[in-house]
Amino acid sequence: MPLSRRFQILLDEQQYRRVAAEAVARGVSVAQVIRDAIDRGIGRSPTDRAAALRRILAAEPMPVPDDPTDLRAELDEIRGERFA
Repeated sequence: MPLSRRFQILLDEQQYRRVAAEAVARGVSVAQVIRDAIDRGIGRSPTDRAAALRRILAAEPMPVPDDPTDLRAELDEIRGERFA
């Protein structure tokens, strides 16, 4: 969904440091960390969640490494490509 609303908030120094550190750790913007926190904290409508669940359940099966270490490496590689 395209971003269409501008919003300004004031944070104290400790809040900003926490948000900024999370952004660096995840390789995203501070704004993205805040948008994600809103989505987690407030959540989405039951209709949105149901639609997401239907998409997940309808997805084609995919091979997954048996070893959790291999799975972690594969996911880290995918995330690295996404944030590059």
